[in-house]
Amino acid sequence: MNTGSAHTASAQAAPELPPPAPPERTKVRLLELVQRHGPQTAQDLAARLEVSVPAARRHLGDLQEQGLLLARTERPGGRGRPQHVFSLTERGEAAFPRSYSGLCVDVLRHVEELFGEGAVLKVLDARSVEIASRLEAELPEHLPLEQRVRRLAALLGDMGFDPVLEQDGADWCLTQRNCPNLAVARQYAQLCDSELNLYAELLGAQVVRETRIACGQGACRYRIIG
Repeated sequence: MNTGSAHTASAQAAPELPPPAPPERTKVRLLELVQRHGPQTAQDLAARLEVSVPAARRHLGDLQEQGLLLARTERPGGRGRPQHVFSLTERGEAAFPRSYSGLCVDVLRHVEELFGEGAVLKVLDARSVEIASRLEAELPEHLPLEQRVRRLAALLGDMGFDPVLEQDGADWCLTQRNCPNLAVARQYAQLCDSELNLYAELLGAQVVRETRIACGQGACRYRIIG
């Protein structure tokens, strides 16, 4: 009798675990994470969702079958073991409401139709000049290149680019794992060209773009020649 009472008390004292998220809700959260943070691995997504990697992979497979996600194989930072990286398809992106990015694409399309392709580049160059004027105070010319590169990476982090900075010999490699302007960049490569020119101007150095998210690659990678 006492044993049964102890067993009952122990069962009552055990903490209740929260019910697992319904599968469909987990899929929605997966899409939201990829939309917000850019291309992700199954390991990244599992960690963010606090689920097992096999569970994340099952949901990712379902989303691929539905045409909402696509997977590609790449090496992190160009090195290491190949891994699958998942990103939204056009159908997946269409699942989210069009907002600022959609408005920008529409405006630039009208500018191009009314004034020609060169007008789009002028608009984006004017935007770069405005951004440069705001950031120049943070990147004074008298600072060594390393300090300017590190400050630029910090500023880009605040702007949502999710940057990673690595040194490669005398060069610096700046990897942007997210593109806040992806919808626009896919339609107008001039935006990426303008970004490249902006970095070169701010750093006072030669900058070469090696990869580009808008072309379907996992990150925008810039090499800053030391």
